Amino acid sequence: MSSADKKFTARQMREIQAQQLREQTRHHIGDQMRLVRKESSQLSSIWDVDPDAALKFHAGLDLGQLDCGSTPGFEGRKADAKEFVSLSSGEISSFQEQLYANGVKGSRRRILIILQGMDTSGKGSMVEHVFRQTSPMGIHYHGFAAPTDEERNHDFLWRIRRELPKDGWISIFDRSQYEDIVMPRIYGTYPRMIWESRYGEINDFEHRLADDGCSIIKIFLSISKDFQKKRFLKRLDDPTKYWKFDPSDLKARSHWDDYMHAWQEVMERTSTDYAPWHVVPANHRWYSRAALSQILRARMQEMNLAWPPADFNVDEVKQELLD
Repeated sequence: MSSADKKFTARQMREIQAQQLREQTRHHIGDQMRLVRKESSQLSSIWDVDPDAALKFHAGLDLGQLDCGSTPGFEGRKADAKEFVSLSSGEISSFQEQLYANGVKGSRRRILIILQGMDTSGKGSMVEHVFRQTSPMGIHYHGFAAPTDEERNHDFLWRIRRELPKDGWISIFDRSQYEDIVMPRIYGTYPRMIWESRYGEINDFEHRLADDGCSIIKIFLSISKDFQKKRFLKRLDDPTKYWKFDPSDLKARSHWDDYMHAWQEVMERTSTDYAPWHVVPANHRWYSRAALSQILRARMQEMNLAWPPADFNVDEVKQELLD
């Protein structure tokens, strides 16, 4: 069978979705969840290589040499990727409901997603697309800007701890604690001994989270400098997008190589077994959205969640209602 024969077209993926909907009307909840996991396996097969493995940071990966327009593991078209995200986000929604239900009943399982990348890399729109079918109950999004006066009066992880996911929740960070290494390194706002000590502090912090039941997904959306220029110009041609642009963005752009070197060292020193970095080429947003969707969905599937059992006598309660 040729590689083309193995691919799902957008039409075939729609047929999978239609089949899933038909089956869900005929089966009870337990069967629905088994069906979701079956469909997850089918959806995963459209990837030549699992993006969780293909995009994981490793020794020898050079951010400055990355082909940001590549689509590792995915040979489909934009339409195929968009259809994949639609199907995948539906399954993420099902898994998320189970995760939340278990959190209500005392489970410590939860997920932290960290999104990093240069301006215009698509961090905000990533959340909109990948989580478009999930319930807002159990999802927490927070964007980190420059520290406020209050935040600077505490240790750098203080504001991070305040936004961590509650039991059963998914938290998405648009920027994160890693800004507290990269920014002072580039702009000299703290001595080297301070920001360099934060590598170890972050590793210890994330290790404790992982040991306590928090699954950590760290994504760096990698775009080219030329791609960013095109995105900036597109914003400046659209009055409805002026609010997204700040002239200070050009200052960061002038330090592009410094940022690449800083992020390279961040990944070399903080990509761990319990909280690895994934470097996702992001010149094609349809690809980066599909990659994160697949990584997250696979991670949730691996949790092997089950619906929490009733902590009361179901038959007795039914009988009381019927009396």
